[in-house]
Amino acid sequence: MNIFNKVASAALGIALLFSGPALAKDKIKVTDISGREVEVSVPVDHVILGEGRQIYFVAALDTDAPFKRVVGWRDDFKKADLDGYNAYREKFPEMDKLPTFGGMKDGTFDIEQAVALKPDVIIMNIDAKTATEEAGYIEKLAKVGIPLVYVDFREKPMLNTEPSMRVIGKLFGKEERAEEFVKFRAEEMAKVTDVIANAKDLKRPNVFIERAGGYSDDCCMSFGNENFGQMVELAGGHNIASGIIPGTFGTVNPEQIIASNPDQVIVTGANWELYVPGGDWVGVGPGADKKKSAEKLAKLTERPAFTGIKAVKDGNVHAIWHQFYNNPYQFVAVQQMAKWLHPDLFKDLDPDQTFRTLHEKFLPVEYRPGYFVSLNPGN
Repeated sequence: MNIFNKVASAALGIALLFSGPALAKDKIKVTDISGREVEVSVPVDHVILGEGRQIYFVAALDTDAPFKRVVGWRDDFKKADLDGYNAYREKFPEMDKLPTFGGMKDGTFDIEQAVALKPDVIIMNIDAKTATEEAGYIEKLAKVGIPLVYVDFREKPMLNTEPSMRVIGKLFGKEERAEEFVKFRAEEMAKVTDVIANAKDLKRPNVFIERAGGYSDDCCMSFGNENFGQMVELAGGHNIASGIIPGTFGTVNPEQIIASNPDQVIVTGANWELYVPGGDWVGVGPGADKKKSAEKLAKLTERPAFTGIKAVKDGNVHAIWHQFYNNPYQFVAVQQMAKWLHPDLFKDLDPDQTFRTLHEKFLPVEYRPGYFVSLNPGN
């Protein structure tokens, strides 16, 4: 038996372990986030996830058995969110046996391995589109009858999260479940956006949001008008990097931060021990030690970029789970940022409870606090 047959055999065994009875299939056309019309036989039984963290949206639809369709996935989940990975592994230890892939963007995706797994569909993030097209992956996969569908929770998450969930709902035969999630998300988002829209004489604090602070010695990665940058605006703040960074991601130099003198600083973080062992990153996430997270966050304020700024003087420096930038739970982040930026307006809003309710309604793992931390004693 050659290596690809071995991989396929192992993956099929895992799929059978997780799966229920087969359903009758229909061949339909779905329009993915890139605008491509893709023909797929649904509901799909075997799926390759172009990114391991796509399990965040899979779990919201296949709550009872989130790995039942997954025959392979990219190897990023464990490294990018170790605490989240461990929470899922505790309940689904078999997931460690799933074949893993490199990424299309870095040219390490193994198309022969993918073909051997015989997926009904490959789900890719839209940010891999250019690399995918340049390598001719779509055409190569089409020749063996494997469709590829793009979704997006990262590049333009506020625009594309709901249609992405609906596309995945069609692929999985879980359209009603997808609509339940979309409705819940919209209702929870409105708890912030409606209040902001109706607030008279709203003063928007200037906010610097640092992407993955402490991950490296460089300073400082941030967000333009999309992703966390847009979340700041929805939460009633002004993202100081919006006029500096033209796209979704970019860098703000220390002098620009000092000159902007932000009222609030929000740093994204996660457990990146497998990426940067012992790094200065702030390990917020499921079950994180908030005291340790606060200590690491305080250390980041000692860097030159934060010298003398108002946010540090007032203690309005916070950390939030980085992975909100790449999953459909961003509304929880918007709620938490709104409480930090406008504590009087949102004194009755409880983002921790919102996230707990999301877990209870849609996710297969229990909620473990630790996703947020603040140097302001009032938060």
